[in-house]
Amino acid sequence: MVVEAATSEADAPGPRKDKDARETRLHNNGAGSPKPTWRAVTLSFIMGTKVHGLKFVFSPDKSKLRRAIWIVAFCLCVSLLCTWSWNRISYLMSYPAVSKIYMVWAPNMSFPAVTFCNQNVFRVSSLTKEDLYHSGYWMDLTYPNRTVMERSKSILRDQHKQELLSLLDFDGYAPPPDRAANTTEMMGRLGHQLEEMLLECRFRGESCTHRNFSTIYTRYGKCYTFNSGLDGNPLLTTLKGGTGNGLEIMLDIQQDEYLPVWGETDETSYEAGIKVQIHSQDEPPFIDQLGFGVAPGFQTFVSCQQQLLQYLPPPWGDCKSTPIDSEYFSTYSITACRIDCETRYLLENCNCRMVHMPGTSTVCTPEQYKDCADPALDFLVEKDNDYCVCQTPCNMTRYGKELSMVKIPSKASAKYLAKKFNKTEQYIGENILVMDIFFEALNYEKIEQKKAYEIAGLLGDIGGQMGLFIGASVLTILEIFDYLYEVFKDKVLGYFIRKKRPQRCQSDNLSTCDTLRSHSDSLGFTPNMLPRHPTLGNFEEFAC
Repeated sequence: MVVEAATSEADAPGPRKDKDARETRLHNNGAGSPKPTWRAVTLSFIMGTKVHGLKFVFSPDKSKLRRAIWIVAFCLCVSLLCTWSWNRISYLMSYPAVSKIYMVWAPNMSFPAVTFCNQNVFRVSSLTKEDLYHSGYWMDLTYPNRTVMERSKSILRDQHKQELLSLLDFDGYAPPPDRAANTTEMMGRLGHQLEEMLLECRFRGESCTHRNFSTIYTRYGKCYTFNSGLDGNPLLTTLKGGTGNGLEIMLDIQQDEYLPVWGETDETSYEAGIKVQIHSQDEPPFIDQLGFGVAPGFQTFVSCQQQLLQYLPPPWGDCKSTPIDSEYFSTYSITACRIDCETRYLLENCNCRMVHMPGTSTVCTPEQYKDCADPALDFLVEKDNDYCVCQTPCNMTRYGKELSMVKIPSKASAKYLAKKFNKTEQYIGENILVMDIFFEALNYEKIEQKKAYEIAGLLGDIGGQMGLFIGASVLTILEIFDYLYEVFKDKVLGYFIRKKRPQRCQSDNLSTCDTLRSHSDSLGFTPNMLPRHPTLGNFEEFAC
């Protein structure tokens, strides 16, 4: 009776059978059925993912033609996505940069440092017999044995420089034995003195004197810097733009003191006037390379605009972001790097340094200037492009300039100026100059180099293309990682778990089968046949 009831229930079609199947599945799950395999996980991922088109590619309900079309479309979109993503990654790895320019207005601005030098290095009236004895060879007046060159004598006779000719007579002359040639002292004493050159000085309408200038040495000899911040002078600011709101100086260049030209040397000047450089207080002047000239007989107006430049370090740019490796300078700049390099070059090749170079090493004598220092430095500046390679600093201040000039003196003012300074009108026209330096307006130009493409832009571009081509997002990527984790867990971790699982012994199997046989005997059907499974063999064989 029990077998027939069970058979009739099993044969009954319809909802009852489905219910029994669901109950059987629930019973099996509750009894600890095995977890889904990687094939089941893959099928579940394909049918549930948000990647457009993937489920249509593997859908069994679609015809082969439609699935082929979906495969082509999906592969095309993935190819376009990969191509565009690689293009964006390549663009990011090229480290592109752009320059942006801003105009910034300020209520006040720091006035720059202004350095100027007379084009003439030595004043002829200050030369002594001892100076010419030590430096005549340097000035190309004498031979190394201190014999005066005939060419120099003839030029001096034509220019009626009898006093200089008498100083060049070294017959029976010997310098004091305790006084060696001191190039620094000689340049300081023979150079043009600011107390004599400066006729008038005004800053923002207020008078200034030579005490507002600092002495500095360059390749032009003794020079002077206004607003250097040294010697106890505070840094000056300006509150307005335009003429009259900056520095205005009147100078006498003293052409009568210029050394006669009798040959071509680095200390000989063909020009008359001054050399000027406008720079920040953080960098030393490099006036022989970066200065501009101002001529006598003119009033020169110099309109300035401050420029703040910010560059990017490698790999986006080529500026130097590391501190300067120098024992002479604490702040890196191109001029500081060049002067530091030139100093090291002369110390290596001549065992001395020039007067304008920093440090405490021995200063070159006039003979060393002539034979080694001047030729070596000329070669370094003009021909050697590999020794002194100075990178652009990442932050620097530059001053753009616009120059204009008018004639001075006018016919109406010539007599007045001649009387005022106790000079002739010709002297005023040949020696007097006026220089007016001011800001064009109280603003500065900020030129900033920025990264043109960063990680955020890359993610935005790739994310947009993912949404356009395959309808994916960041969460879709998480779905893919979750799927890969499930596959990894099933294939790799499952392998080790199965390998470590203990094997069941044969006695345990036999005892189990004996129990099943006894249980089948207690039922009312034939022990060697399963109910409703006549083709599956013995019940013991199926179970064991």
